[in-house]
Amino acid sequence: MRSPLFLLFPLVLYVLIDLYVYPSFKALDLGRWSRRAWWMVHGLVYAYLLWGFFSYTATNDANGMKKGVHGFMILTVLLYIPKFIPLFFGLLEDLVRYPASLATGTVAERRKFLHTVAWSLAAVPFAGILHGVLRGRWAYRTVVQKIYLPGLDAAFEGYRIAQISDVHSGSFTDPDEVQAGIDELLAARADAVVFTGDLVNNTADEMEPWMDAFHAIAEKTPDGVFSILGNHDYGDYWQWPSEEAKRANLDRLKATHAALGWRLLLNEALVLKRGTGQLDLVGVENWGLPPFPQYGNLERALEGLDPRQPKILLSHDPSHFDAVVKKHPANIGLTLSGHTHGMQFGIEIPGWIQWSPVKWKYPKWAGIYRDNASGKALYVNRGFGYLAFPGRVGIWPEITVLELTAKPLS
Repeated sequence: MRSPLFLLFPLVLYVLIDLYVYPSFKALDLGRWSRRAWWMVHGLVYAYLLWGFFSYTATNDANGMKKGVHGFMILTVLLYIPKFIPLFFGLLEDLVRYPASLATGTVAERRKFLHTVAWSLAAVPFAGILHGVLRGRWAYRTVVQKIYLPGLDAAFEGYRIAQISDVHSGSFTDPDEVQAGIDELLAARADAVVFTGDLVNNTADEMEPWMDAFHAIAEKTPDGVFSILGNHDYGDYWQWPSEEAKRANLDRLKATHAALGWRLLLNEALVLKRGTGQLDLVGVENWGLPPFPQYGNLERALEGLDPRQPKILLSHDPSHFDAVVKKHPANIGLTLSGHTHGMQFGIEIPGWIQWSPVKWKYPKWAGIYRDNASGKALYVNRGFGYLAFPGRVGIWPEITVLELTAKPLS
């Protein structure tokens, strides 16, 4: 059984935030009814969180945990991230109020205008987060990216590979929206599809309700679907009754890939063929910097391949690129990764700005990157699904279409 004590810490923190921010809300002078409504709403939030915390410690049921985690994350992100704006304004005001009180002997009341501005500004992230929960998590975007692959055989000129990543099927709730994403993927009419890990959150059975929908990808893709495992696919974040049960779950997940018609690459490679042309496709198991597991073995995956031939590598965690891939002597012209989700939160205006807090953990977190020294490229997909927070704010679910060329891009 999980200890609930560490889970109570956020609740204590939220109560302290609300006690400090409440005078800012009170300064708006909206009437007694608004102050009562504030504490009534927050009382219900605290009760829900308490119930959720203790329910979480008593269950190992994936569906129950999904509802609890989603509820907790929605309340946390929707109600408390916007409050950091009035909290900041309050702190600035207190830096003036309290020193001044030493001279006057009284503490000035909070200024209505200042806090009206603060709460008006807080409405912006509140609206953005609300949109992210209601629509953003299903707002699929198709990104078309030309990829220069030196030495690419002429038979593969213009070859289209569609990439999806981080499905996290255990988080899905709406079959129609999931189907809309798959329809958009199929509309790209790619020659091949690759999936770069994290099919589930924890357990293989999370995929059961979605098998028919995802099976259609292999049925309608000429050269098939090729896949790898991500860090969530190993069941490392789940409480198993035994190591045997954990291994059985992983075996079941591997069988799920096969049932979908996907060719799962486990530290191995295959050769795509078009006429007399060939292209090496390599797939490794998860390889990440600590605390993430390093099950991937690139050397084993490359065994038997001509190191001079151009290769595409599927590797879930983009940190693998800088740590290993770009330094490797083999001609791995393109690495395809996922994992970061773009943190499901950020700002992207093409040609202007690309920012997410995840950049502090993963410098290469979304889109195309090229290492000038080695000439190798990395593409990081923003993810098809979502994890924990059931929403996306500014970083939309992505379907990538990679168009290969042997011609240098201008």
